[in-house]
Amino acid sequence: MTAVSPTLGLSSLAVEKVSRSGEAPAERSTRLIAAPAREWVVQRFALEVVSGPDRGRRVVATTDEISVGTAAGAELLLTDPTVSRQHLCVRATPSGFSLRDLGSSNGTTLGGYKVESAWLKNGAQLALGMTTLRFEVLGEETREPLPEGEGYGRALGRSAAMRRIFSLLPRIAASDASVLIEGETGTGKTLLADAIHQASPRAGKPFLVVDCGAITPTLVESELFGHERGAFTGAVSGRKGAFQEAHGGTLLLDEIGELPLDLQPKLLRALEARVVRPVGGSADVKLDVRVLAATHRDLRRAVNAGTFRADLFYRLHVVSLRLPPLRERPEDVRMLAEHFASSIARPGEPGLDERTLDELTRRPWPGNVRELRGAVERALLVGELGFELSSASEDAGADATAPAPADESTVSFRAAKERAVAGWERAYLARLVERCAGNLSRAAREARMDRNHLRELLRRHGLGAAGDGGGEA
Repeated sequence: MTAVSPTLGLSSLAVEKVSRSGEAPAERSTRLIAAPAREWVVQRFALEVVSGPDRGRRVVATTDEISVGTAAGAELLLTDPTVSRQHLCVRATPSGFSLRDLGSSNGTTLGGYKVESAWLKNGAQLALGMTTLRFEVLGEETREPLPEGEGYGRALGRSAAMRRIFSLLPRIAASDASVLIEGETGTGKTLLADAIHQASPRAGKPFLVVDCGAITPTLVESELFGHERGAFTGAVSGRKGAFQEAHGGTLLLDEIGELPLDLQPKLLRALEARVVRPVGGSADVKLDVRVLAATHRDLRRAVNAGTFRADLFYRLHVVSLRLPPLRERPEDVRMLAEHFASSIARPGEPGLDERTLDELTRRPWPGNVRELRGAVERALLVGELGFELSSASEDAGADATAPAPADESTVSFRAAKERAVAGWERAYLARLVERCAGNLSRAAREARMDRNHLRELLRRHGLGAAGDGGGEA
């Protein structure tokens, strides 16, 4: 384990104590307030064992999170056999202090009720197995200066949460440590991995991305480690795997949580021994590659569920970066929207008007940055937001890609417009795929579109294109 804190996606928020009239001091609640623009501030909190085998044990948060369990690596390490390896975590968030059970075997009880997640007040007591914990908000704050810049490589953000991450990236990039990048789908994990690679001593070497969730399970081992001629049916020639193709550079294992369980020991061996053995081979191949991993899943839950090996989790979790969802950093929405518009619009074309930008900043963006980019593309294309081409309007009563009826007046204006745009979009994509001979990366470059978004559009319209294994975000 390196000296770098194991949880680096930190809150940019401080905690203010609020006393309601007539309440005793012990009953004061807490709320998070915006930190000064030039500082990262987080209120410190603690968990103390008040009953159980580890009574008296106490840990104070040095980041925005405390994890609790019996496995090595937990900030509050317990010996209670009725507590799971990865039992729960408490985190400071923009809305308060969040408790989350990590799929533990015996669960977590708060106020006599079994909970999966909850908001904690100062003095709250948590029961897990034979152990009871007391949550305490301290009167101390951790403060660190934030960089003035609003990006790192191609990763952008002006929120304190993102700038805190950017402040950590130079030393992370300079090392060769494994990095686990966690975050919801569409938050920009691949882009951040590319930024780390480009700022590292390996920048002049390959940056390869392997999507563990997009490869047929029977071919994952060959994709990662390569194979010899005749190793299996169809292996008419030998092939290098991603670990060898990325020699001297960086390999991103995207959606690592989807990796089949039977292959995880082989990946662990590759990370620890720095060697791989191709499928059907009899000799090991030495490696010179840095490994980054990304996932939208909580791997601690997967460890408890038995679908992800604990030893592999700890090997990947040397350094962890948590990319916050867009709803937790609304101040980044306008900046990102303007950036996407400037890169998508052709010279002389108008960008986004103030009304559209205001509407964009009010939305929750469950699909995060990827969804925002798609909305900007739609706004520039048809001049409005607010509809999805993937589903039919209630007024239409038919699939959005279906041909328009002869009498358009039989449906609403909006439904007719959706049908027309969807038909145009499908025709455009079909011509694009044909012109680029099915090469997804080439098509994305030619259309000046994010590759993942293009893949999603092709899937919606039932069109196919082949990926090329490149490292584009």
